[in-house]
Amino acid sequence: MIMNAYMYNIELQCLLVYSNYTVKIKPAEQHCVADEFSEIKGILETWSDKKNIDLILTVDVTPEVTKAIIDREAPHLASRMILGCCEKSKFSVLSRSVCGMCGQSLILNLPSSVKGSTECFDMIASVLPHALDQLKGRTKRVASLHTEIQKN
Repeated sequence: MIMNAYMYNIELQCLLVYSNYTVKIKPAEQHCVADEFSEIKGILETWSDKKNIDLILTVDVTPEVTKAIIDREAPHLASRMILGCCEKSKFSVLSRSVCGMCGQSLILNLPSSVKGSTECFDMIASVLPHALDQLKGRTKRVASLHTEIQKN
């Protein structure tokens, strides 16, 4: 599966390449902006509402913006990232990660460090294809996976 993705900076492109999980990403947009609420909000709205980008990755400076534009939170994605990373660093509890959906885009806030971003992404990478299938209404793929899960 190839997903569109927003790469916040070059380090996050490396993050996806070196992740422990196979998640094929085709970068669709990349933009670095100052920590200005209105500018970040405008970009996230354009990418989710107009460009319909599947997966948008941002870093810690944007949780307030993400909260302002998402339709629905995905709190357990953020919880999984934080709790899983707490096993590696006690400072993970300071993360301000927010995950949620805006239209048919999934927005994930990752820590601003490359190490933290990699570890957090690894915690949820295995569920992203299914999460995006659900979000995009790919009912056959979703039903197929649910059937497979029920067999185990």
